[in-house]
Order: sequence, then structure tokens, then C-alpha cells
Amino acid sequence: MFLFLSKVLDLLLAPLSWALLLWLVAWALRRRRERLSRVLSVLGGVVLYAFSIEPVAMGLMRATEAGAVRSFQPGATYDAVIVLGGGLDPAATERTGVPEYNAAAERVLRGFELLREGRARQVLISGGSLDPRPEAVVEADVLLRQLQQWGIPRERIVTEGRSRNTRENAVESARIIQARGWKSLLLVTSAAHMPRAAGCFAAVGLRPDLLPVDSRASNTPLRRMSWLPRSGALNLSTDALRELAGRVVYRVRGWTAP
Repeated sequence: MFLFLSKVLDLLLAPLSWALLLWLVAWALRRRRERLSRVLSVLGGVVLYAFSIEPVAMGLMRATEAGAVRSFQPGATYDAVIVLGGGLDPAATERTGVPEYNAAAERVLRGFELLREGRARQVLISGGSLDPRPEAVVEADVLLRQLQQWGIPRERIVTEGRSRNTRENAVESARIIQARGWKSLLLVTSAAHMPRAAGCFAAVGLRPDLLPVDSRASNTPLRRMSWLPRSGALNLSTDALRELAGRVVYRVRGWTAP
């Protein structure tokens, strides 16, 4: 039920959904409340424009990534690096039969680099599937094969393909970590996702070092940002809003710890 509600919340948190809803209400009121209909139509356009411009999108993403602490020790050799799923495009992967990635692909790339450079003895890939079909793509399984193709020995790769969200990433990872007796750990995930992920791991008694990647907020001065609406900026705004809302939900449910 929580997973279903989370998807509904994702839809409701999208500025495009807000604009479409405003326009739909405006259309329904066009004959009975003409003035209100016009106001709602304009408001829908303002919402869509505001979240589609770079200053707003970058401001939201900077706020989202502000809590991403980096505690990675470059000179250390970790027992394991924990790579959280979320960088794979399951639908495209199923369609093409080869790994297809999204903007968070840097998670697995950085994990691979750490293994190759000897900064971690093993990797734990944590990522399942929201698709209930038996033949659905499981991200951990795909990334296992990808790392093997890149030359990482099978014995250095541990997978966990049951988790469907960040809370379950932490719970399932904790079970494996305890069983294997790993002590020094490094958590790798996107910068925007790191505060919530670190909080979830802390809630299950784990405080690994942190290596945020996939940083999307730029340091471009406001005067040099574009005020023209762009779909990329709208996507960035939507991602930031969803992550910020996710933190609130996880905090209310007691799934994160300071």
C-alpha cells in the first residue's frame, strides 16, 4: 500500500500535474465562473513557467543537495562499498536487452572505479524492482552482470534484489552486512538522495562513510542563468520536490535517524 501511495504522491508533486489540474478546473468552470476560469488558466501557466526555468530549478536542487555530506576517506580500503540502485532504466533495459541507464548512472560507475582502484574489497549492490512480474528486470542482477563484463570478479560482488525503496535498501543491506561481518563501509548514491539514504542506514544502526555522486546543482550565478522555460529544468524541479517530500514522509514514519 505504501508503494502505491508513494507513486500517487509522486504524481501529485509534479508541477506539470499542478498546471494540468489548474487548466482542467479552469475548463470546467469556463461557463459558470468565467473570471475564475481565466485566473486559474493564468495561474496554471505561471506554475508551469516558474518551475521550468533555471533559477527556480537550480535553487530547488541546491537546497536538496545541501545536506549531502562527503566523508569518504581516499586513503582507506573499505570492506565494502554499498551502491544503491536507481541508476538503471528498467523499461528500456527490458526493451533492448542491454543495460540502459538514467541520469544517476554515476552511482554504479563510481562503485566500479572504487573496486578497480582497490579502495573497496567488495561491493554490495542494493536494488530490486517495483514491477511484480516474475520476468521483471531486477536492477541488482543487471548491475552484477555489468560489473562482471567490466572485469570485476564475481566473488567481489554481492547483490540484494529485494528492496523497492530507500528504507528497504537499508534494512536488506544491514542483514547482509551483519552476516558477512563487514566493518568499514562506504555508501554511494546521488547527492540529492544522500541525506535520506544516510538517515535510513543510521536508523538501522549503520553509519557508513558517505560518497555523494551525480551532483546536478550548478554554481552558475543567477545573472547568467536562462529565464527561458526548458523541459530539463522542469524535470530537475520535479526531482527536487519529490526528494524533499520523500524526506518529510520518511521522517514522519520514523524511517530516518539524525
